[in-house]
Amino acid sequence: MNRYGLGDGFLNLMKILAPLLLLSGCATMQAPRESYRPTYPPVPAPPPQANGAIYQTGYSMALFEDLKARRVGDTITVVLQERTQASKDAKTETSKENDITIPNPTLLGSMPQFNVPGIVPLASNRNNSLETGMSSNQEFTGEGSSSQGNSLTGNITVTIAEVLPNGNLVVRGEKWLTLNQGDEYIQISGIVRPFDIKSDNTILSSQVADARITYSGEGMVADSNKMGWMSRFFASVIWPF
Repeated sequence: MNRYGLGDGFLNLMKILAPLLLLSGCATMQAPRESYRPTYPPVPAPPPQANGAIYQTGYSMALFEDLKARRVGDTITVVLQERTQASKDAKTETSKENDITIPNPTLLGSMPQFNVPGIVPLASNRNNSLETGMSSNQEFTGEGSSSQGNSLTGNITVTIAEVLPNGNLVVRGEKWLTLNQGDEYIQISGIVRPFDIKSDNTILSSQVADARITYSGEGMVADSNKMGWMSRFFASVIWPF
């Protein structure tokens, strides 16, 4: 016991739980990833000037080519149309009952009776027989249900970060909205086919392969919707009870 009336075991336990409390408090804090920054196309070296020529290499204008994004740094507008709905119900019931009875057998025309060894013979100790009975009953009932729904609509313009050997495009980007008391941001990355890009240079989010969409926020409004670090500790798997 110390001067505060606390045992050494309690103090040692708090020394172990203190780092866990800090870790659990920081577990849900997510910062936006820097990898969603826009990708800029490489700056090509200027071609050498051909003296005396009317057309110079690298300065031509394609008046009739397709304007769909296809090069690193080009922009594509992703139309967010995400909606998911999932539900699950589970119910289990089991029951097991056993009843075993073995009557006293008959040996040579009589039922054997005996006394319990080590006990002084009494009147109540002379009627023991080999009759045996056993019964058991077990029951279990379990029930659970879960449901979840999500919806996200809007537009976000991303840039092409890489052109794969098969022609598919790796895109990623983010959009930040600064409100009164915080920031809201949307981040998306994935792979799209040039064939799925529409004539207005847009593509549906359902056509983005390996899509990773993040919608979150920072600031006072976002912090008010989060549990405190102590509450998160007691609700985490670290808490053993």
